[in-house]
Amino acid sequence: MSRKIKIFDTTLRDGEQSPGCSMNFNEKIEMARQLERLGVDIIEAGFPISSPDDFEAVKAIAKTVKNATVAGLARAVKGDIDRAWEAIQYAQSPRIHTFLATSDIHMKYKLKMSPDEVLERISSMVALAKSYCPDVEFSAEDASRSDMNFLVKAFDAAIAAGATTINIPDTVGYSTPNEMFEIIRYLKSHLKNPQVDISVHNHNDLGLGVANTLACIQAGATQVECTVNGIGERAGNASLEEVVMNLHTRKDIYDCTTSIVTKQIYRTSKLLSTITGVGIAPTKPIVGANAFAHEAGIHQHGVLAQRSTYEIMAPEDIGIYQNKMVLGKHSGKHAFAERLNELGYILSEEDIANAFERFKVVADQKKNITDKDIEALIGSSALEIKETYTLKSFVVNSGTVISATAVVKLVNDQGEEKEHVARGAGPIDAAFKAIDRIVKKDCKLENYTIQSVTEGEDALGEVITKISVDEREITGRGLSTDILEASIKSYINALNKAIAGQ
Repeated sequence: MSRKIKIFDTTLRDGEQSPGCSMNFNEKIEMARQLERLGVDIIEAGFPISSPDDFEAVKAIAKTVKNATVAGLARAVKGDIDRAWEAIQYAQSPRIHTFLATSDIHMKYKLKMSPDEVLERISSMVALAKSYCPDVEFSAEDASRSDMNFLVKAFDAAIAAGATTINIPDTVGYSTPNEMFEIIRYLKSHLKNPQVDISVHNHNDLGLGVANTLACIQAGATQVECTVNGIGERAGNASLEEVVMNLHTRKDIYDCTTSIVTKQIYRTSKLLSTITGVGIAPTKPIVGANAFAHEAGIHQHGVLAQRSTYEIMAPEDIGIYQNKMVLGKHSGKHAFAERLNELGYILSEEDIANAFERFKVVADQKKNITDKDIEALIGSSALEIKETYTLKSFVVNSGTVISATAVVKLVNDQGEEKEHVARGAGPIDAAFKAIDRIVKKDCKLENYTIQSVTEGEDALGEVITKISVDEREITGRGLSTDILEASIKSYINALNKAIAGQ
């Protein structure tokens, strides 16, 4: 009989610690909703003690999510555990996740505690967490570099104090699959009470995060901790989609199941990319643009003759579909809503109406609307913030023999039109400077990227801008068949987020 593997998603906690992947309050809520649709068992919503914003986000997620456990991270410190419970107590299924390092190097140089003091701290803090919450997870930070005998003592202490899940992290991504397999096997055979969930949290510093996680599953782990798109500190974490699709595709090897709705994988990946502004590499397994592309002639011939010659998964398995109907400027709201439903999007009537208005604008610019266009249009429909400024018009002059100039007219939320002109190193620089003169917001452009959403001369261009305001990094997004318009919209979107977050 197949074993069930619990999927513990830490995109909103460990993943968000990845440089450039920070999310605002609304983005975290929407990501949590999508993780719930994806079917993850546990959502680690954040680290409540770390900041008031993180506390409020964890609290809101706890109130929002109904079909998954919501976990809050806490160091093995009373204040952390108290604060974590304050945030997650509203969840239908709350979990406190507390941790303490157990390796010699961490105990000596970071904690400056003796092994006995560490064991005492584990016992007392897990017991405190248990007094609040029946579901407690204890992680031994840097477990893979810990002495195995001491690691057993640490987990025995945690289990005796009430831990229901023990987690073995490869915190610095140093271990190999064989080593992680042996650690899990050793613990299962030496723990006084192995009848708890044994979890693993593998980092990807040597590119072995997924391989190590799969080795742990084969050794008997019952929970795996991962992130969407593998985001996380340094080189990231084990990638959720890669772990899940390995188990799904190679049932003959692993004989394990998960609760993941695989048809939501691509959608979840794209949403995260939209929120963070961090693109997905074309060669990224499972969700990359080239994952189901075949350029070599011999591959193309084989796939056309029989898909299984070169494709071990179907695009539909992860939620990538081919167009079943052509949508254009004459398509009605009902046909649009029906296509959203076929693509698996779950939107409110209000969100559908807003997305349909954007669809009509694009339909005036494009003859046919593809699924990728639709995904781009609604990718951030639930992430909309109050628009202090909207674009009214712009005129740009640029060339090799003149200085680039831009005239931009914005409308504020009071209905007032404001216009300014500026010169710049190029048309986009000029447009951004004109906007700065209108908005009068002290910000710095950190990054600017542009990519085509679909193919063809009338393809939608997607622009991602990252600005820094008051030591906060904010991501803006703009879509248009005109790359200048997309750039301006993206910059205005970032500034609106900055103003809304004041």
